[in-house]
Amino acid sequence: MRFAKYHGIGNDFVLVADPGDSLKLESEFVRRVCDRRFGVGADGVIRVAPAEDADFFMDYVNSDGSIGEMCGNGIRCLAIFARSEGLTDKTKLRVSTRAGIRTLDVLDDGRVRADMGPPIFEPSAIPVKWDGDDALKATFQVENDTVQAACVSMGNPHAVLYVENVEAPRLMTLGPILETHDAFPNGTNVEYAHVESSDRIRMRVWERGSGETLACGTGACAVAVVSRVLKDTRETVTVVLPGGELEVSWAGWLDRDAPVYLTGPVSKSFEGELEAR
Repeated sequence: MRFAKYHGIGNDFVLVADPGDSLKLESEFVRRVCDRRFGVGADGVIRVAPAEDADFFMDYVNSDGSIGEMCGNGIRCLAIFARSEGLTDKTKLRVSTRAGIRTLDVLDDGRVRADMGPPIFEPSAIPVKWDGDDALKATFQVENDTVQAACVSMGNPHAVLYVENVEAPRLMTLGPILETHDAFPNGTNVEYAHVESSDRIRMRVWERGSGETLACGTGACAVAVVSRVLKDTRETVTVVLPGGELEVSWAGWLDRDAPVYLTGPVSKSFEGELEAR
């Protein structure tokens, strides 16, 4: 099986082209491929398959073998991979995902801009167990502490916690606890955010199914959205992650149904072949 490894500011993926729609990403196979000592090493595997209603279908599986509905950096990597593999020569792509169809633009500077669709605030659709119209100020009991989080979905669930220092060691111990908390029926991604200015936010992320990663596209979108609502940040912000920077735009101050746009670089690491053993 031929593959290529790409990353979006350190959020890395193994991508395989499947124009015949004949491959199946078994959980054990994905875990072995993503293992950073005994495999290729990645945050997830993406199978690029045909789609009836779009240019491609993104079949995304997390490094632990669990299915992912959406991946912001992964879908941006898909655009460059598909063009590199000769699957398309388009600079504007429509990609079907488990969270719906997303539109991608390959920009002249090599970056990829993704229309991530509108954020989802309704608790039952995130999903999160919380009463009210939204869960932007939800509280949860974690061991002996009460934790407040702003919950939103970008096609996958997110819980954003505002902190003074995103480098605090305790944060990553809290991540796996919240990921599997009873309040989140499908689990959740956990973001730690600090608003440095009206157009700049620093964050770290604990990704559902992958653990701490250097970047998370949907997480950056979630942080930008809830910061716009709760912290009065600007329509376009730079989100700074351990792996680099992403640009997120959301004209949702008055219209929460406005789409979120995610823009950032994509890099190819290497390509090769996998052997079945």
